[in-house]
Amino acid sequence: MSAVDVVIMAAGKGTRMKSRLPKVLHRLAGRALLGHVVDTAAGLKPRRVVVITGHGADEVEAAVSAWPTGLDLKFARQSPQLGTGHAVQQALPALADLPDDGIVLVLSGDVPLTRIDTLQALIDASGGDKLALLTLALPDPTGYGRIVREAGSPDGHVQAIVEHKDASEAQRAINEIYSGIMAAPAAQLRHWLGRVDNRNAQGEYYLTDIVKLAVADGVAVVAHRITDELQVAGVNSPVQLAELERAYQRGRALALMEQGVRLADPARFDVRGTLECGQDVAIDVNCVFEGRVTLGEGVRIGANCVIANASIAAGAVIHPFTHIDGEQAGVTVGEGALIGPFARLRPGARLGAEVHIGNFVEVKNSTLAAGAKANHLAYLGDASVGERVNYGAGSITANYDGANKHRTVIEADVHVGSNCVLVAPITIGAGGTVGGGSTLTKDAPPGALSVARGRQVSIANWSRPKKAAK
Repeated sequence: MSAVDVVIMAAGKGTRMKSRLPKVLHRLAGRALLGHVVDTAAGLKPRRVVVITGHGADEVEAAVSAWPTGLDLKFARQSPQLGTGHAVQQALPALADLPDDGIVLVLSGDVPLTRIDTLQALIDASGGDKLALLTLALPDPTGYGRIVREAGSPDGHVQAIVEHKDASEAQRAINEIYSGIMAAPAAQLRHWLGRVDNRNAQGEYYLTDIVKLAVADGVAVVAHRITDELQVAGVNSPVQLAELERAYQRGRALALMEQGVRLADPARFDVRGTLECGQDVAIDVNCVFEGRVTLGEGVRIGANCVIANASIAAGAVIHPFTHIDGEQAGVTVGEGALIGPFARLRPGARLGAEVHIGNFVEVKNSTLAAGAKANHLAYLGDASVGERVNYGAGSITANYDGANKHRTVIEADVHVGSNCVLVAPITIGAGGTVGGGSTLTKDAPPGALSVARGRQVSIANWSRPKKAAK
């Protein structure tokens, strides 16, 4: 097996995106276009990956460097941008210290959905001694380079790629197009790129010109033809990005439904990461899943929920308009829990079985044991809540003193009345009760009623102030 080096072209300005953000950093399914390509390259276990940057190079290189790729990653700059052949020429010095016995796979940073198995098949077709092109037959090939094969042979060796602007009428009638992805023997690629010129309608150095050079050198040029247009679809405008997003999400939705997931409307569903579902999961409309999310058997997700980096156990119900974001710490929701509507679970929320978190309740970095309930308008931050605790409406843990966070411990079977403030650090002993409207600053013993509020005073025959007569 020949070693594989990957070159990713990511230098283009993307004028039609009409954005200050470099085109390859625009997001598809929550990930930069270039991020999808780099992830795919990593799946091939390449010897080295070279990313060619140009427009917004500093921003692109900073973004890629921040991704945990695990790759031997190098950058090459193309300035000015003089065509695809010129771009790959800039990558060659970054490969100069490697043996020339490998295969160079050339990818585009704005073509995010090519599959690993497709690229592996292309590499296999090259075999280290042939130039292999990824091709596709299109009903309307306008704008694409045409694949010109041996005369009279629809499956014969490729003789040339002719760019649309340079093609004759007969060549424009060809519907097999070049995708922009190729695998080439490293030694020959270096030699061919040194012979590419810019004598064409665009005055650019075309990478596709190496096909005729390979033919002239007696190197076989083969095509790996696929039928899935989505795999080679590029992004040049916000319209194309939106179309590709919907196509991608439609594929994710269909795959989940084939596994048995019930989606109320596959067209109103977004996965921006990974989503794993057990049996009999039901998801209502307009839900967004980000990062890594797992849904256990029988989980129901209401409409308009956003869920990121969370594990939700079997039988749990997430009511509409709930926002769960685990970030790095994650969120876990136990079996049979009821969350929302309009609830917010933040990083470090750990909810046990049958926990109830109701409308306008926020939980952050807190553990709630089985059967605990906070049903209305409450905040639990940096807290440990025992089994069967009932946490009243309007109550909060005051966990921040202006400099440091402190923890609140509410032991099993505590009842916290409405509109209470528990000033951390504080422990409410098992079975205790906190009277409504109390502000507690000291530990409360088990089994006791703790009340900390001003004494009620009623003044008889009191009259409200009246406005002065004009």
